[in-house]
Amino acid sequence: MDSSDALMARFLALHPRTIDLSLGRIQSLLARLGHPERQLPPVIHVAGTNGKGSTIAFMRAILEAGGFAAHVYTSPHLVRFHERIRIGAVGGGTFVPEDRLADALARCEAANSGDPITVFEITTAAALLLFSESPADVLLLEVGLGGRVDATNVIDRPAAAVVTPIGRDHAEYLGYTVEAVATEKAGIFKRGCPAVIAAQDYAEADTVLCRLAAAVGADPIVVGNQDFSVHEERGRLVFQDETDLFDLPRPRLAGRHQLTNAGTAIAALRAAGFGDIGTAAIEAGLRNVEWPGRLQRLNRGRLADLAPAGAELWLDGGHNVDGGRILAAAMADLGERSDVPLVLIVGLLGTKDAEGFLRNFIGLSRGLVAVPIAGQMAARPADEVARIATEVGISASTAGSVEAALEGLSDTIFERPPRILICGSLYLAGAVLTANGTPPV
Repeated sequence: MDSSDALMARFLALHPRTIDLSLGRIQSLLARLGHPERQLPPVIHVAGTNGKGSTIAFMRAILEAGGFAAHVYTSPHLVRFHERIRIGAVGGGTFVPEDRLADALARCEAANSGDPITVFEITTAAALLLFSESPADVLLLEVGLGGRVDATNVIDRPAAAVVTPIGRDHAEYLGYTVEAVATEKAGIFKRGCPAVIAAQDYAEADTVLCRLAAAVGADPIVVGNQDFSVHEERGRLVFQDETDLFDLPRPRLAGRHQLTNAGTAIAALRAAGFGDIGTAAIEAGLRNVEWPGRLQRLNRGRLADLAPAGAELWLDGGHNVDGGRILAAAMADLGERSDVPLVLIVGLLGTKDAEGFLRNFIGLSRGLVAVPIAGQMAARPADEVARIATEVGISASTAGSVEAALEGLSDTIFERPPRILICGSLYLAGAVLTANGTPPV
């Protein structure tokens, strides 16, 4: 049997000549496969610009702590494609094994019969096929791009549809206004199904989501709208909805924004029929949740050993303007607790708003070291990132790699051991976890 890598390499040749976002190709393939999308456990469908993955991570951790088996589909991966497909099991799921992934991809290739199709569409079909063949209590399904015509939007009646905070990203596909992006995300709402709307950073997004949920006959459940609320009180997370109030530990994931994501996860589970999960499971989920590459503290590993003695080393794959704002706020919070110099190690793609991302760190970062992203043709050259940083008012230099950047910082004299944040790209985050010897598990 061919490997999954070999199969996906062949899929590249099937890519349509023009990218027309639609559901026709995957719907045709799923029909030839016997409609696996109709043979799934209850589905919680999650769209949004920022926070999708974290919200799903919270849901998985809570469900598994409560004794449920949760399938999970997320994208992109950090190190290996297999991370995108987690096969649920009581006690904790596992990434799909190579033999099962290769077999599913081969069956999808045969059923597709050489017709034009995108790699995301055919791999999504393979994921749904795998999930349909393994028992579980729920499928946590993350949208790849947008929502309305995303390949995951083939579920007729999700147990709940969730939209996390919306910002401006992938404008070439989703539109250049918050309203346009929100319209695409709202495409996952279905008649008679709960539509959980997280706290939005833009009032326009909230307005569009609520209006479109009502228009399709979904049942909107909106944060702060007497449906549910979440806030921090004396270092605790307080969640309240129409029936219950939970006094919970602060989530393990760092950053104020994770309070919002945790609250959205709890609301989504309760809306989807998992309201009987007890407080103990929710507490355990918040304490044990893991989401690699998103404000992840690297305490051990080869790269961690290269950092200056006593330094904190953090990793985050945030790459858009709003993601940068959230990340800068999290660093500011850490700075209030422990005021040490903040240094950025940054790699960015040329398709992202580098100036908008970096502006978030003006006055917060002591300096920046720009690095290339190895193996990425679309990566912005390090000297260009450094130039943009300098233009916005951040002292910047370059290094040939993250390793070289850390070694250079180790030779730098700081008044206190610094806090180092590696950020700017999920591709960079994956490369860092590989080089550090701590890939996702």
